[in-house]
Amino acid sequence: MRVYLLLMLVAAAVTFLTTPFARWVALKTSAISAVRARDVHLVPTPRLGGLAMLIGIVVSVMLASQMPFLSGVFEDRQAWGIVGGAAIVCGLGWADDKWDLDWVTKLAGQVLAAGFMALQGVQLITLPIAGTTITSSRTSLVITVLAVVVAMNAVNFVDGLDGLAAGIVAIGGAAFFLYTYGLTQQVSAEDYSSLASLMMAVLVGVCVGFLPYNFHPARIFMGDAGSMLIGLVMAGAAITVTGNVQPDVMTGSQALPAFIPLLLPVAVLMLPLLDMGLAVIRRLAAGKSPMAPDRMHLHHRMLALGHSHRRAVVILYVWTAVFAFSAAALVRWDWEIVLVWTAVFVVLALLATLGPLRHRGRFLDDDVALSGQTPKVPAAVAAAQPALVPQSATGSATESVAATAHVKTKETVE
Repeated sequence: MRVYLLLMLVAAAVTFLTTPFARWVALKTSAISAVRARDVHLVPTPRLGGLAMLIGIVVSVMLASQMPFLSGVFEDRQAWGIVGGAAIVCGLGWADDKWDLDWVTKLAGQVLAAGFMALQGVQLITLPIAGTTITSSRTSLVITVLAVVVAMNAVNFVDGLDGLAAGIVAIGGAAFFLYTYGLTQQVSAEDYSSLASLMMAVLVGVCVGFLPYNFHPARIFMGDAGSMLIGLVMAGAAITVTGNVQPDVMTGSQALPAFIPLLLPVAVLMLPLLDMGLAVIRRLAAGKSPMAPDRMHLHHRMLALGHSHRRAVVILYVWTAVFAFSAAALVRWDWEIVLVWTAVFVVLALLATLGPLRHRGRFLDDDVALSGQTPKVPAAVAAAQPALVPQSATGSATESVAATAHVKTKETVE
């Protein structure tokens, strides 16, 4: 446990120290988020936090590879496969943040990253359902790529409020880490090393290290470079658990935890997956493209309900913790006990979520949400927007304005 905690701290420290560098790079390369109709931020903001997250992951994994305790984890290429896939999607997100890639190019890049990771051995080969084995290598590759792409886009969908995606993944990742570590203790009494535990510890660390810059009011966004990166790492860790835990290892009262690798990733990403599913259904029912943007995501509804920006984020943190830790608790406690406590916390989370209804007569102004309208940017704030891009030591005001002109309005789906 101490080794994992050390790596978590290293990942957090490296990410925290390199985030200002990532912000500087974002400003220099015009990777800046303009104010769009469906956004809640009021000024253009650098959006390359994923670069700092990638640096934190690379440094931490390189340090882990030199530790005797984790030597068995690096006997194959899976760890480096996850790191390589993370680097690919980070570069893809950087390009998307700068040049506004079309959805076909973006999807092709996601498939490339997922495929690279799969070819390094991170594949769904076995499932803890009656000892199911995927005998076809092609089927295994397709299922793996599909699972990774869905996870990346689910995290990207929920990345709509300051600190939301990083906090949700940090909380869910902590639950996932405790689960994988506890499961390793039960399966192997002599060796507690685990690739899933390693990657989840590092992932939690980079999210925690990034949050001080990303919590409202955010000084930098993680951008697609960050949201796709943490989604890929989360999926990679889940796949390594699902593909290595056999249900015949545990019998009797211990059999249930063998099924948690299928349930826990869904529980961790419950809010992003729910948000993505509702968005697709809502848009298709309205006769629109599932890629058409709107202001009816879960975080938009929280704001419309009457919550402040920070309170909305914290409440969504609570829901993530309820789902994720309830699933992870099944590895140590009977399902009856877990169910009772889950019900208690669900009620408390509902009370916190619906609190503003005591002061309002409606849940959401759907007319505003469907129209995509937002309050106008105050003139004073709008006038101050160009000041975001700093002048160089030898530059001029003209250069600053020219740099600001590169800010583009993105229409990608969140």
